[in-house]
Amino acid sequence: GKSTLLKILSRITEPTTGRITIRGRVASLLEVGTGFHPELTGRENIFLNGVILGMKREEIQRKFDEIVDFAEVERFLDTPVKHYSSGMYVRLAFAVAAHLDPEILVVDEVLAVGDAAFQKKCLGKMEDVTQEGRTVLFVSHTMSAIVSLCHRVLWLAQGKTMEVGEPNAIVGRYLLAGAEKSGEVQVAVSSNPDPRFCLKALRLRNELGEITSVFDVLKPIVLEMDYSLSAHIANLEMSLRITNSSGAIVCTTDRSQSLHQPLATGYNCVSVQIPALFLVPGIYSISLAAHVPAKEIVGFYEDLLSLEIEETGSPMAVHHGRNYGMVFAHWIWREQV
Repeated sequence: GKSTLLKILSRITEPTTGRITIRGRVASLLEVGTGFHPELTGRENIFLNGVILGMKREEIQRKFDEIVDFAEVERFLDTPVKHYSSGMYVRLAFAVAAHLDPEILVVDEVLAVGDAAFQKKCLGKMEDVTQEGRTVLFVSHTMSAIVSLCHRVLWLAQGKTMEVGEPNAIVGRYLLAGAEKSGEVQVAVSSNPDPRFCLKALRLRNELGEITSVFDVLKPIVLEMDYSLSAHIANLEMSLRITNSSGAIVCTTDRSQSLHQPLATGYNCVSVQIPALFLVPGIYSISLAAHVPAKEIVGFYEDLLSLEIEETGSPMAVHHGRNYGMVFAHWIWREQV
């Protein structure tokens, strides 16, 4: 529904019911090359798209060189855009939409078409637009981009507003919405696509052996995994991934780092301990994978469990702002004499 909503906001689609009130000139980048004519050249499409966005010819000419420089398609400027790659298409489309001074810029997931350098360039441009006092409406499943770019976040699900508010808080709850919060999860058989490996349960225990999802930063965490293996798979390993509330991967650990014997067939229960004073206070989710390194993934279970680390007096708690980074680091300091 998000793309439909953006098309309504961009006046491409009429709403079935209700109305949208927009104050300001809108430029939108919803699909690769929206508003471009495939038979026209890149140069001609810059002017065509600019006019569609409500710009005057003089305004487009004033910004023309800046648009071409940003899009990096100068060599192909007089080539019909039907011969452009998808990456070239989106470069030019974004460059036109972002440089013609709209009061409101609407951007969909289309930026995923470009390479990493271009995506970074686009995010930088959108930050510049917001700093100039204009509005960017950005829809994305890339949580790190949302956290770094947006000042306010709207979470939509099934066509309804779930929450509106500060990016870090909303993104954290969004990422953990599908994760079990009781400290234990039983995995349905249907979640195991490969019958050879079957994850049955995942649970978290505190230092007293109690199942919980809330932990003291000063105490260790034990993660237990129940699984069954119907047949021996050579070099099969298990890996755990911990993700923070911003969607960033904090760390990954592989069973092969500590255990050298192969995973046994039949029913098994293994555990791993997350040491005290490792994860900084915050909310996290845990994913698990069974895989043969560099060959195949036998099972992947994303964001199965969530946990919260509470600040109860870590060495860093006295620091103003409590911006710890991702993990605590216990390095050895020595006086040099």
